[in-house]
Amino acid sequence: MSAAVVPAPALAPPRRAWLTDLPVLAVAVVWGASYLAAKGITTTHTVIAVLVLRFAIVLPVLVATGWRKLRALTGEQWRGAGLLGLVLSGIFLLETYGVVHTSATNAGLIISLTMVFTPLAEAAVTRVRPPASFVAAAGLSVAGVILLTQGGGFTSPSAGDLLMLLAALARTVHVLAMARMKAVRSADSLSLTTVQLGSAVAVFAVLAALPGTGASPWSVAADFGPREWAGLIFLSVFCTLFAFFVQMWSVRRTSPSRLPGCVTLSI
Repeated sequence: MSAAVVPAPALAPPRRAWLTDLPVLAVAVVWGASYLAAKGITTTHTVIAVLVLRFAIVLPVLVATGWRKLRALTGEQWRGAGLLGLVLSGIFLLETYGVVHTSATNAGLIISLTMVFTPLAEAAVTRVRPPASFVAAAGLSVAGVILLTQGGGFTSPSAGDLLMLLAALARTVHVLAMARMKAVRSADSLSLTTVQLGSAVAVFAVLAALPGTGASPWSVAADFGPREWAGLIFLSVFCTLFAFFVQMWSVRRTSPSRLPGCVTLSI
């Protein structure tokens, strides 16, 4: 959908911008910690199972809490949020498999490239050339990430590094889509979060039922001890429920370029 059809979101006045930024910065903190938590409870054979459990824990609470507003969503809003949920499922698959196959440090550094990709993508969509100073800063940021992820000298990126790079690109698509889909911007944030997470958990449940996709969610849950459950609840409540509600709330109060910058600042 072109920029000529969809109006840009109204931005908060400068003196009130910090009221929007503070919750987003809190999301940055919990998302930064999410890579350590995910790496501590996930293996190659339990990625799908952990994702099912992570989303399924909060989904019934969301549905019960926002049932009235959820029913009030229009068909267009359901379709828009469902589409965003499909993108979201891809993001989490890429990120979770990525963090399993690379270090938590590399995962956090590479996903921070979202705040470089998003302004560039927004400039391409709106056909507004970014300032030369930003292009220079973006180049330095990319070079910095490359250097920081090369702990033992220059080597080929691992499979996990490449998956995290794809996840950063997918996050860029997700943020831009949220900002530019008219129906999504006008709907209740909690309802949109619920539909997105519901779409994502449906994808994960289908994948978990397929042969060869790893352990079942139930067997993984049965094997979890107190430490693993604490990590899963942290991922589910703080890194999923709180984080995506804030993201849906804030994307309509600030620009797409500013949002990933705040979100990835602490990663």
